[in-house]
Amino acid sequence: MKKSNFLKAIVAGLTICSVSAIAQDTNKDKHNIDIKIPEVALLDIETKAERTITFEGKAPTEAGLAVSFGETPNKDLWLNYSSIVGSKTEKARDVTVQITSGIVPSGLTLEVAAEKDAGEGAGTFGTPAGTLVLTSAAQKIITGVGSCYTGTGPNKGHNLSYLVKLDNAKYGDLDFDQSGTVEVTYTLTDN
Repeated sequence: MKKSNFLKAIVAGLTICSVSAIAQDTNKDKHNIDIKIPEVALLDIETKAERTITFEGKAPTEAGLAVSFGETPNKDLWLNYSSIVGSKTEKARDVTVQITSGIVPSGLTLEVAAEKDAGEGAGTFGTPAGTLVLTSAAQKIITGVGSCYTGTGPNKGHNLSYLVKLDNAKYGDLDFDQSGTVEVTYTLTDN
């Protein structure tokens, strides 16, 4: 019986050694890392001057001449934005502009244009649409905004150029009692 117990002890020992070898670590292992990119749609207007722009007509000094609002546009404001889009759900965005309060006095037009991005950020910047005559209807001033950031503050993003022009066809509608303020709103929109 001693031989039988001895053989059982050897078999039991080999089984334990075999189980121990299976349970040991290997030379590699793995785990997961989740990476989550947020959707971003932020827009801001920046300036070194005042956010309120004033266009004051100059009365003529000679009889027979028209009121003048000048030919030099105001370029004090800068449009900054940050955007992260989704290739499956939202491939690009646009920036719209519209008058949301007040009216441009009859006999005048209020124009705005956005210049090309100043190049202080990175990514896929939008393309300016050219000069727009502002109304209460939303118009696309910048199209094709992708994942990007313009940088923040003046001299970053798109410089905005505003100009008030006389509408000679409606010069007779000018009325100094119509002086007032209009509110212009920019919106970074999903397509």
